[in-house]
Amino acid sequence: MISGISSSLSGLSAFTRTLSNAAGNIANVNTDGYKKTRATIVEDANGLPEVSVERRDTPGSLIQETDGTLRELSNVELAEEIPRMMISQRGYEANINALKVQDEMIGSLLDIVG
Repeated sequence: MISGISSSLSGLSAFTRTLSNAAGNIANVNTDGYKKTRATIVEDANGLPEVSVERRDTPGSLIQETDGTLRELSNVELAEEIPRMMISQRGYEANINALKVQDEMIGSLLDIVG
């Protein structure tokens, strides 16, 4: 596979996973006791992006019920998740555009050669 295309596809895959991670956290913002996960893009052995996902076990807010029991809420902060999702969306769009440009370049090259 051509290196530029391979790196764009790896970038698309990585940003898809980070978007999916943020969406999962946002979907569980009101789930009692849910612990958020954090997806971080790191470099693999070949220099391509890959995603490392870690669970964050920080405690959520505690609420005292009317019967005196404590209930732990999720530790998801929408103020953190929404910007992460926006950054991931822009990264995804950038990789799509890079893939389109590479496709146009290969098409032009084939037109010249053919």
